[in-house]
Amino acid sequence: MLKVPEHQVAGHLAIDGKLGPLVDDSGRFYKPLQGDGRGHKELAFYESFSSDTRVPEHIRKYFPVCYGSQLLEASNGSGLLHHLVLQDIVSSHRNPSIMDVKIGSRTWYPEASDNYIQKCLEKDRRTTTVSLGFRIAGLQLYEGKESGYWRPGRREVQSFTVYNVRSILRRFVSSNSSIGNESSDCSFAPSIYGGSAGILEQLLELKAWFEDQTIYHFHSCSLLILFDKESVSKGSTPVPVIKLIDFAHVVEGKGVIDHNFLGGLCSLIKFVSEVLSDSKESLIKDCVESEKPGICTDNGNCQQS
Repeated sequence: MLKVPEHQVAGHLAIDGKLGPLVDDSGRFYKPLQGDGRGHKELAFYESFSSDTRVPEHIRKYFPVCYGSQLLEASNGSGLLHHLVLQDIVSSHRNPSIMDVKIGSRTWYPEASDNYIQKCLEKDRRTTTVSLGFRIAGLQLYEGKESGYWRPGRREVQSFTVYNVRSILRRFVSSNSSIGNESSDCSFAPSIYGGSAGILEQLLELKAWFEDQTIYHFHSCSLLILFDKESVSKGSTPVPVIKLIDFAHVVEGKGVIDHNFLGGLCSLIKFVSEVLSDSKESLIKDCVESEKPGICTDNGNCQQS
């Protein structure tokens, strides 16, 4: 039984008779192959990537598993259409908070038409793509059983300023995100952004690879970042997930470092690091100002002495 993804935050949605991806209960994500050859390019990338021995094993975990392609009934009822069959990244998460972050200060690819390049340039300039080297392309924050999810609309997301991006990155790891951006406490930052398996360490691992790899150039690709906020609230420490997605515009690196992607990745790392640093300073201040002196541990807990 195929159904519309419940937690899709960006891209084309399979609603109101539109063409979009579908999922099933076995943990697979079915993405219609895009037209103009883009879909076949993305399939070709997955096929090449899966057998490329130059890609380190520890880097492969950042890419969805691809199961090939399959002919399925399109979500818009237009008939049979080839779909890319991928790992459904969010299938094992009950109430995930998710960010889709498009990386790079330039989203167009060299072989694109002049019209396509102009379209990308206009969007890149009116979002934070040019100024920051990345933009938030989609978002959902789980705020609790009563409030459910906060999902800003596409127009709101595209209007995010640098200030908004900084606020969203704080709100993403806050226990009181439903109160508003100004009051975000960042209480989950040490366990989600920090730690040996946190978002920051994963981003740094990707950065180390992109500083050397010259195999591919990833144009208009996104980083999907997610974690289960509810489980963190209950005291568990789930491993947050990062996956690279959307590879319709990947081209050969030809021995040249992908500075466009690397630059955007470094910028995102800087912003995440700032939130983590601020949260640690806040924890230390809380320990100092408490009635009893305490010690702030690496996971963000304040232990009373």
